[in-house]
Amino acid sequence: MEYTIVENRYVGEDMYYMKIAGKFEAKMGQFFMLRAWDKYPLLSRPISIYNIDEEGISFLYKVVGEGTRILSNLEEGEGITLQGPYGNGFEKVEGKVALVGGGVGIAPLYMVAQNIEHCDCYLGFNKESIMTEDFEEVCDNVFTTVGDTFITDIINAEKYDYILACGPTPMMKKLISMTENTDTRIQVSLENRMACGVGACLVCTCKTNSGNKKTCKDGPVFWGEDVIL
Repeated sequence: MEYTIVENRYVGEDMYYMKIAGKFEAKMGQFFMLRAWDKYPLLSRPISIYNIDEEGISFLYKVVGEGTRILSNLEEGEGITLQGPYGNGFEKVEGKVALVGGGVGIAPLYMVAQNIEHCDCYLGFNKESIMTEDFEEVCDNVFTTVGDTFITDIINAEKYDYILACGPTPMMKKLISMTENTDTRIQVSLENRMACGVGACLVCTCKTNSGNKKTCKDGPVFWGEDVIL
């Protein structure tokens, strides 16, 4: 279905914030397939939901190829096709909760933060911190790292009952290892490359302790003790 873009701006770190007018419903951690072209590129682009409010839906995405480059050049008033929501998102948890995001992996965590009563947030960036003001409005505490200091260097995983994370695979692998032999449980949202978005093509297959799973359909969120990174 085609919708209208009301905002599309550069926010730093090769990332853009796009807002689209309309009425939407989705669970935290799900994604939509976005498309604003006819034949090429062949595939739509899977983008995590940043936020949903009364005015519409917003996405935070990084330019990494032709599809996202086209998205970044769209202007207010132009049309865009959305399909979704897809995937299994984060399960809501209670207790002491930490959200951990690296790079564009911060995108799905803002919606999570709005749906958890109390949480701390850890955000890691390469060159500059972005969108931190949004997180400061909904999180108890926000911690950031930029450059050579990794976000996993400043978090005490055992301090929390749950960690909800999204970011580069090495970051999430490290977080999972930090929760081993502790009472802390972790959910991770994988950033595997996707194609169809509905589990038909098997491009996004990931390994789990119960066999291969489709990231787009069975995930993208998995419990850390189940997924093999």
